[in-house]
Amino acid sequence: MQPITQYYRVGDHVFAIEATQEQFAQLPNYAPFLIDIHADGIAPTHVFIIHVTDEPLPPVEGWEHVYTDRSDEDMPRIEMYQKANEWLFRVSLSRDGDIVSAMRCAADWTEVHLYLLPDYTRFAIDNAAMLVYAFRTTSLNTLLFHSSVTVRGGKGYMFLGHSGTGKSTHSQQWKAAFPDAELLNDDNPVVRIMPDETVRVYGSPWSGKTPCYKAADVPVAALVQLAQAPENKIQRLKMTQAYPYILASVSGLKLQPQMMDRLYETIAKLLELSPVYKLECLPNPDAARLCAQTCLS
Repeated sequence: MQPITQYYRVGDHVFAIEATQEQFAQLPNYAPFLIDIHADGIAPTHVFIIHVTDEPLPPVEGWEHVYTDRSDEDMPRIEMYQKANEWLFRVSLSRDGDIVSAMRCAADWTEVHLYLLPDYTRFAIDNAAMLVYAFRTTSLNTLLFHSSVTVRGGKGYMFLGHSGTGKSTHSQQWKAAFPDAELLNDDNPVVRIMPDETVRVYGSPWSGKTPCYKAADVPVAALVQLAQAPENKIQRLKMTQAYPYILASVSGLKLQPQMMDRLYETIAKLLELSPVYKLECLPNPDAARLCAQTCLS
């Protein structure tokens, strides 16, 4: 089947994917972000393009092994290799599983060739698009967060924490406490610092186990680090206290110093512009009410 190219706008950045119609049919989460380029007949400028190929997974011979990320048992294992001006990433579904996809990336992350096993099309494209989006937009005042985001009163409240902390549960408590609260994204929202120094949070095609794919954006009201506790209490954090929590919540390639320098700069700017709180809480609506009241005061 002949491949076609489709363009998507996420966080006001446009990227392209070249794949077959059959492969695109497995990506319903991207549909809200699809751009109709036939309206004016001109393909938009894109920050990167992913070419999905039917070639076999590439071998690692001739590549220098740089790092293997296998820290979380329930997360994909990512093997990273490098040579000349290219990166090679090989991905497994689990810490000790077989490799199901691989991508060869240009050094500047603008072009990617994605190799995958047919049974893992959506996983492979999602994983590649998230990684490359995070790496490519680091220099564009953009952060891909691991967060659940609830919108109330036209503003976004971002809930941070390690997996299992209760980010999704806390978003649900906001919906239970406030009829006008709604979920924007439950796992991987995009945050941008705008030229006028406002901070906005965007929905994305990547929302973890919760199917919430909204091409929408709102100003960020607050970022809230969650911790399970026997009672509800909240405090605003100083920049030095908040910084480690934000760093742990954003995606970036820590092996690349130049990328990390830009990531650090963007986080520092974010902390100047947006308040960060730590909420120790129970999984109940009272925690949501306390959080909302504090963030509005």
